[in-house]
Amino acid sequence: MLTTKVETFSNYINGEWTESVSQKTFTNINPANKEEIVGIFQASNEEDVKQAIDAAVEAFPSWAATSPSKRAAILNKAADILEGNADALAEELTREEGKHVSDAKNEVIRSAQTLRFYAVEGQTFTGETFPNDDPNMKVSTEREPLGVISVITPWNFPISIPSRKIAPALITGNTVVFKPSSDTPLIAVRLVEALHNAGVPKGVINLVTGKASDVGDLLVTHPAIKALTFTGSTGAGEDIHQKSSFTTRLQMELGGKNPIIVMDDADVEQAATLTVNGGFSLTGQACTGTSRVIVMKEVKDAYVEKLIEKTKALKVGNGFENGVKIGPLANEKQLKNVLNYIEIGKEDGATLVYGGEQLTGGEYDKGYFVQPAIFTDVRPSMRIAKEEIFGPVIAIIEVNSYEEAIEIANDVEYGLSASIITNNLKTAHQFTKDIQAGTVKVNRTTTGNLMNAPFGGVKKSSTSTFRESGRVGLEFFTQVKTVYVGY
Repeated sequence: MLTTKVETFSNYINGEWTESVSQKTFTNINPANKEEIVGIFQASNEEDVKQAIDAAVEAFPSWAATSPSKRAAILNKAADILEGNADALAEELTREEGKHVSDAKNEVIRSAQTLRFYAVEGQTFTGETFPNDDPNMKVSTEREPLGVISVITPWNFPISIPSRKIAPALITGNTVVFKPSSDTPLIAVRLVEALHNAGVPKGVINLVTGKASDVGDLLVTHPAIKALTFTGSTGAGEDIHQKSSFTTRLQMELGGKNPIIVMDDADVEQAATLTVNGGFSLTGQACTGTSRVIVMKEVKDAYVEKLIEKTKALKVGNGFENGVKIGPLANEKQLKNVLNYIEIGKEDGATLVYGGEQLTGGEYDKGYFVQPAIFTDVRPSMRIAKEEIFGPVIAIIEVNSYEEAIEIANDVEYGLSASIITNNLKTAHQFTKDIQAGTVKVNRTTTGNLMNAPFGGVKKSSTSTFRESGRVGLEFFTQVKTVYVGY
């Protein structure tokens, strides 16, 4: 492997960049080129986490007492820093995660916008005053910060997801201990650097890198942790839920098995385009990615033909190459998982009509590249129709009616995002009522959400407690105190 000019990065605890107590490190590899080491990072242990939590506890009273305008100024300055370095940060993000550099830049810019959004919204997030029958009493509510927040985030959107958790936590007066994915620690360092350079006081934001198995439990079980916000797999979320304290507030955004329903009146050209964009962009590595297409028998053949045609036109390769639409999978584990599910689909009797091969030869040999896969003749009971794959694999299920389509769409344990393609306004309206999903779309991809709109799922896609994003994203990080004042 190439090891020239490889930088070693530190944890950030109590306002200082510091090495792990473990004195161990790990390497971060470019998934498009396994020969390239992106950086060396701290392999933290629970002692590092304890120090980070202690720093956050100490910093909390003064940060909670800091005026909202001063907190907002720090978020706005950090946003300026991110935007001012967007090109460089995008290149680093592509090197460690694999998405195309244009997508990476959009993510950096969106993260800056998220910081600004909460800088504004946090200054208007207030309590209420209640009418009562006593003329000499005022009854009102106040919103107070919770304390120390654990933030645990995944690798697929490694700066935008942390931003939409950390920004509302900080603007409402909480302090944070942040543990990013070990596949994408560099962009997490850059986010914390931006906050540090923007003047965040010591202890308010703390960063520890390393394996969840080495640090994760204390981030969940430490008595000083008042709340935990997590995005990741449903299995990991269930483990956190079981280990957490009775008094620890939880916010979890988990897996998905997101359907698009293609009605018989749909524009199949549009339907195929939306499917490709939702299922194969970001190499299918989005929790809201399209993984099931439930299509009416009357248009199935025409739809599949268009879908294959559009998929064939997609260029797979390094995220720095012009025209690339599909980058590498994030790591070797992801590659093996996707290839395994493709074999499962074949064994269960589905027909692989396109793709599904690991790409080899030339530059492909250096990374984790796979051809996007399309299956037809999929039964709803098959594993590829039930289980989250988190890769560029689409299962097509043929149906005869809207009612059958809805029944199949809802017959999974997930309920994150869903879409319908139709020109019938009545059908579209009925779909928004019938579908069991937290994000519901009509004639749009299953992927994508506004930063100013709530985001979250139902069933095992979420804890079904507090939504992320938008103004309601502030609610998780505050508690309500009701005040009665007689005079």
